[in-house]
Amino acid sequence: MSRVCELTGKGPITGNNVSHANNRTRRRFLPNLNDVTLMSETLGRTVKLRISAAALRTVDHRGGLDGFMAKARESELSARALKIKKEIEKSLTAA
Repeated sequence: MSRVCELTGKGPITGNNVSHANNRTRRRFLPNLNDVTLMSETLGRTVKLRISAAALRTVDHRGGLDGFMAKARESELSARALKIKKEIEKSLTAA
């Protein structure tokens, strides 16, 4: 399982551990990923995703999964999230 947020594309970045003697060793900064179940009002069902804590706050701020997907860039979304976005758009145009 990769350490990448399915909604924002946020992944590991690299940096340095710096000791008191200013010795530098490489390290990885991992995103704070959580397995969450989000409700889609348009689809009428829940969706399980692995997203970062920052993305979860953004989903809440934009009014839920449907609001987030409406504004999300397709280049940042994972394949599963892109499929969900297409389902939501299709459901909105049919209704």
